[in-house]
Amino acid sequence: MSSAHATAQVRLPARPPGALVIEIEDVTKLYQMGEETIHALRGVSIRIHRNEYLAIMGPSGSGKSTMMNMLGCLDTPTAGRYEFNRKNVATMTDDELAAIRNREIGFVFQTFNLLPRADALRNVELPLIYAGIPAHERRERARQALEHVGLGDRVHHRPNELSGGQRQRVAIARALVNSPSIILADEPTGNLDSRTGEEIMALFETLYEQGNTIIVVTHEEDIAAHARRVVRLRDGLIESDK
Repeated sequence: MSSAHATAQVRLPARPPGALVIEIEDVTKLYQMGEETIHALRGVSIRIHRNEYLAIMGPSGSGKSTMMNMLGCLDTPTAGRYEFNRKNVATMTDDELAAIRNREIGFVFQTFNLLPRADALRNVELPLIYAGIPAHERRERARQALEHVGLGDRVHHRPNELSGGQRQRVAIARALVNSPSIILADEPTGNLDSRTGEEIMALFETLYEQGNTIIVVTHEEDIAAHARRVVRLRDGLIESDK
Protein backbone atom coordinates (compact mmCIF):
# COMPACT_ATOMS: atom_id res chain seq x y z
CA MET A 1 0.00 0.00 0.00
CA SER A 2 1.36 3.44 -0.87
CA SER A 3 1.84 6.04 1.82
CA ALA A 4 -0.71 8.25 0.06
CA HIS A 5 -3.41 5.61 0.38
CA ALA A 6 -2.40 4.95 3.97
CA THR A 7 -2.87 8.66 4.67
CA ALA A 8 -6.32 8.50 3.10
CA GLN A 9 -7.35 5.73 5.52
CA VAL A 10 -5.92 7.38 8.63
CA ARG A 11 -6.68 11.06 8.15
CA LEU A 12 -4.79 13.34 10.50
CA PRO A 13 -6.87 15.14 13.16
CA ALA A 14 -8.25 18.56 12.30
CA ARG A 15 -7.74 21.67 14.39
CA PRO A 16 -10.90 23.15 15.97
CA PRO A 17 -12.76 25.26 13.38
CA GLY A 18 -12.86 29.01 13.83
CA ALA A 19 -15.24 31.69 12.60
CA LEU A 20 -17.32 31.13 9.49
CA VAL A 21 -15.50 32.41 6.38
CA ILE A 22 -17.61 31.07 3.51
CA GLU A 23 -21.32 30.30 3.45
CA ILE A 24 -22.83 29.08 0.20
CA GLU A 25 -26.54 28.31 0.26
CA ASP A 26 -28.52 26.71 -2.56
CA VAL A 27 -26.21 28.16 -5.22
CA THR A 28 -26.96 27.52 -8.87
CA LYS A 29 -24.69 28.43 -11.78
CA LEU A 30 -25.91 28.36 -15.39
CA TYR A 31 -23.87 28.95 -18.53
CA GLN A 32 -25.36 29.56 -21.95
CA MET A 33 -23.48 27.73 -24.72
CA GLY A 34 -25.26 28.72 -27.90
CA GLU A 35 -28.78 27.38 -27.52
CA GLU A 36 -27.77 24.94 -24.78
CA THR A 37 -27.98 25.80 -21.07
CA ILE A 38 -25.26 24.18 -18.93
CA HIS A 39 -26.16 23.56 -15.28
CA ALA A 40 -22.66 23.73 -13.73
CA LEU A 41 -23.94 23.87 -10.13
CA ARG A 42 -27.39 22.67 -9.10
CA GLY A 43 -28.28 24.04 -5.67
CA VAL A 44 -25.01 23.60 -3.76
CA SER A 45 -24.72 24.48 -0.06
CA ILE A 46 -21.48 24.47 1.94
CA ARG A 47 -19.93 26.18 4.97
CA ILE A 48 -16.20 26.64 5.44
CA HIS A 49 -14.65 27.92 8.67
CA ARG A 50 -11.25 29.35 9.54
CA ASN A 51 -8.69 26.68 10.46
CA GLU A 52 -10.10 24.15 7.98
CA TYR A 53 -8.08 22.14 5.48
CA LEU A 54 -10.52 21.16 2.76
CA ALA A 55 -10.18 19.33 -0.55
CA ILE A 56 -12.76 19.64 -3.33
CA MET A 57 -12.80 16.69 -5.71
CA GLY A 58 -14.79 15.60 -8.72
CA PRO A 59 -14.45 14.20 -12.24
CA SER A 60 -14.45 16.37 -15.36
CA GLY A 61 -17.83 18.08 -15.70
CA SER A 62 -18.67 17.71 -12.02
CA GLY A 63 -18.72 21.46 -11.35
CA LYS A 64 -15.36 21.45 -9.57
CA SER A 65 -13.87 24.31 -11.61
CA THR A 66 -17.06 26.36 -11.31
CA MET A 67 -17.01 25.82 -7.55
CA MET A 68 -13.39 26.99 -7.40
CA ASN A 69 -14.24 30.13 -9.40
CA MET A 70 -17.17 30.77 -7.07
CA LEU A 71 -15.10 30.32 -3.90
CA GLY A 72 -12.40 32.58 -5.33
CA CYS A 73 -14.89 35.35 -6.20
CA LEU A 74 -13.89 34.96 -9.85
CA ASP A 75 -17.54 34.28 -10.68
CA THR A 76 -20.90 34.96 -9.04
CA PRO A 77 -23.97 32.72 -8.62
CA THR A 78 -26.88 32.66 -11.05
CA ALA A 79 -29.11 32.03 -8.04
CA GLY A 80 -28.63 31.35 -4.34
CA ARG A 81 -26.52 33.08 -1.71
CA TYR A 82 -22.76 33.31 -1.25
CA GLU A 83 -21.36 35.19 1.75
CA PHE A 84 -17.62 35.73 2.28
CA ASN A 85 -16.82 36.90 5.81
CA ARG A 86 -20.56 37.71 6.23
CA LYS A 87 -20.66 39.88 3.09
CA ASN A 88 -22.97 39.00 0.19
CA VAL A 89 -20.78 38.38 -2.86
CA ALA A 90 -23.68 38.62 -5.31
CA THR A 91 -24.27 42.29 -4.49
CA MET A 92 -20.62 43.37 -4.78
CA THR A 93 -19.25 45.60 -7.51
CA ASP A 94 -16.34 44.46 -9.67
CA ASP A 95 -14.00 46.66 -7.60
CA GLU A 96 -15.23 45.13 -4.34
CA LEU A 97 -14.76 41.61 -5.74
CA ALA A 98 -11.24 42.54 -6.89
CA ALA A 99 -10.42 43.82 -3.41
CA ILE A 100 -11.56 40.53 -1.83
CA ARG A 101 -9.51 38.52 -4.34
CA ASN A 102 -6.46 40.64 -3.57
CA ARG A 103 -6.68 40.86 0.21
CA GLU A 104 -8.74 37.90 1.40
CA ILE A 105 -7.87 35.06 -0.99
CA GLY A 106 -4.40 33.72 -1.69
CA PHE A 107 -4.43 31.92 -5.05
CA VAL A 108 -2.04 29.08 -5.94
CA PHE A 109 -2.33 27.80 -9.51
CA GLN A 110 -1.11 24.67 -11.26
CA THR A 111 0.84 26.79 -13.77
CA PHE A 112 2.36 29.05 -11.04
CA ASN A 113 1.34 32.27 -12.91
CA LEU A 114 4.62 34.05 -12.22
CA LEU A 115 5.96 37.03 -14.17
CA PRO A 116 8.88 35.54 -16.14
CA ARG A 117 11.05 38.68 -16.15
CA ALA A 118 10.54 39.52 -12.48
CA ASP A 119 12.55 37.96 -9.66
CA ALA A 120 10.95 36.03 -6.82
CA LEU A 121 10.77 39.10 -4.57
CA ARG A 122 8.95 41.15 -7.19
CA ASN A 123 6.52 38.33 -7.96
CA VAL A 124 5.62 38.00 -4.28
CA GLU A 125 5.25 41.79 -3.95
CA LEU A 126 2.50 41.98 -6.58
CA PRO A 127 -0.57 41.67 -4.31
CA LEU A 128 0.93 44.30 -2.02
CA ILE A 129 1.46 46.68 -4.94
CA TYR A 130 -2.23 46.32 -5.87
CA ALA A 131 -3.13 46.88 -2.20
CA GLY A 132 -1.19 50.17 -2.17
CA ILE A 133 1.40 49.09 0.42
CA PRO A 134 4.50 51.36 0.51
CA ALA A 135 7.61 50.00 -1.26
CA HIS A 136 9.80 49.46 1.82
CA GLU A 137 7.08 47.61 3.72
CA ARG A 138 6.07 45.41 0.80
CA ARG A 139 9.67 44.38 0.07
CA GLU A 140 10.14 43.38 3.69
CA ARG A 141 6.87 41.44 3.79
CA ALA A 142 7.69 39.72 0.49
CA ARG A 143 11.13 38.76 1.80
CA GLN A 144 9.60 37.33 4.98
CA ALA A 145 7.05 35.33 2.95
CA LEU A 146 9.85 33.83 0.82
CA GLU A 147 11.81 32.91 3.93
CA HIS A 148 8.64 31.34 5.32
CA VAL A 149 8.49 28.90 2.38
CA GLY A 150 12.22 28.12 2.47
CA LEU A 151 13.37 30.44 -0.33
CA GLY A 152 15.20 33.13 1.62
CA ASP A 153 18.30 32.49 -0.53
CA ARG A 154 16.39 32.74 -3.84
CA VAL A 155 14.79 36.17 -3.57
CA HIS A 156 16.55 37.58 -6.64
CA HIS A 157 16.16 34.52 -8.87
CA ARG A 158 13.79 34.70 -11.83
CA PRO A 159 11.35 31.85 -12.51
CA ASN A 160 13.58 30.32 -15.23
CA GLU A 161 16.36 30.06 -12.64
CA LEU A 162 14.17 28.05 -10.28
CA SER A 163 12.95 24.45 -10.26
CA GLY A 164 9.25 23.65 -10.58
CA GLY A 165 8.95 23.11 -6.85
CA GLN A 166 10.70 26.40 -6.12
CA ARG A 167 8.39 28.23 -8.52
CA GLN A 168 5.38 26.82 -6.71
CA ARG A 169 6.91 27.94 -3.40
CA VAL A 170 7.19 31.46 -4.82
CA ALA A 171 3.51 31.23 -5.79
CA ILE A 172 2.64 30.07 -2.26
CA ALA A 173 4.66 32.93 -0.75
CA ARG A 174 2.72 35.34 -3.00
CA ALA A 175 -0.55 33.76 -1.78
CA LEU A 176 0.52 34.22 1.86
CA VAL A 177 1.90 37.75 1.68
CA ASN A 178 -1.40 39.55 2.35
CA SER A 179 -2.32 37.23 5.27
CA PRO A 180 -5.52 36.15 3.47
CA SER A 181 -8.60 34.55 5.01
CA ILE A 182 -8.14 31.48 2.79
CA ILE A 183 -5.52 29.94 0.53
CA LEU A 184 -7.20 28.53 -2.58
CA ALA A 185 -5.00 26.08 -4.48
CA ASP A 186 -6.03 24.73 -7.90
CA GLU A 187 -4.25 21.44 -8.71
CA PRO A 188 -1.12 22.78 -6.94
CA THR A 189 1.02 19.73 -7.77
CA GLY A 190 -0.30 19.17 -11.31
CA ASN A 191 2.93 20.33 -13.01
CA LEU A 192 5.31 18.70 -10.52
CA ASP A 193 6.85 15.25 -10.22
CA SER A 194 5.52 13.09 -7.40
CA ARG A 195 8.42 13.74 -5.00
CA THR A 196 8.26 17.52 -5.46
CA GLY A 197 4.48 17.35 -5.17
CA GLU A 198 4.81 15.66 -1.78
CA GLU A 199 7.20 18.42 -0.67
CA ILE A 200 4.63 21.05 -1.65
CA MET A 201 1.88 19.19 0.21
CA ALA A 202 4.16 18.98 3.25
CA LEU A 203 4.48 22.78 3.04
CA PHE A 204 0.69 23.12 2.94
CA GLU A 205 0.54 20.87 6.02
CA THR A 206 2.94 23.20 7.84
CA LEU A 207 0.92 26.27 6.80
CA TYR A 208 -2.27 24.62 8.04
CA GLU A 209 -0.67 23.79 11.39
CA GLN A 210 0.41 27.44 11.64
CA GLY A 211 -3.20 28.58 11.39
CA ASN A 212 -3.92 29.03 7.69
CA THR A 213 -7.23 28.02 6.10
CA ILE A 214 -6.55 25.93 3.00
CA ILE A 215 -8.84 24.80 0.18
CA VAL A 216 -7.30 22.50 -2.43
CA VAL A 217 -9.14 21.72 -5.66
CA THR A 218 -7.87 18.45 -7.12
CA HIS A 219 -8.80 15.30 -9.02
CA GLU A 220 -6.03 13.28 -7.33
CA GLU A 221 -6.95 11.08 -4.37
CA ASP A 222 -3.45 11.16 -2.86
CA ILE A 223 -3.48 14.98 -2.84
CA ALA A 224 -6.96 15.13 -1.29
CA ALA A 225 -5.79 12.66 1.36
CA HIS A 226 -3.73 15.43 2.97
CA ALA A 227 -6.87 17.44 3.76
CA ARG A 228 -8.99 17.01 6.90
CA ARG A 229 -12.28 17.28 4.99
CA VAL A 230 -13.09 16.14 1.47
CA VAL A 231 -16.06 17.44 -0.53
CA ARG A 232 -16.90 15.39 -3.63
CA LEU A 233 -18.89 16.89 -6.50
CA ARG A 234 -20.77 15.05 -9.23
CA ASP A 235 -23.08 16.50 -11.88
CA GLY A 236 -23.16 19.89 -10.16
CA LEU A 237 -24.18 18.48 -6.77
CA ILE A 238 -22.30 17.65 -3.58
CA GLU A 239 -22.08 13.86 -3.54
CA SER A 240 -20.37 13.64 -0.14
CA ASP A 241 -18.82 15.92 2.47
CA LYS A 242 -16.77 14.27 5.18
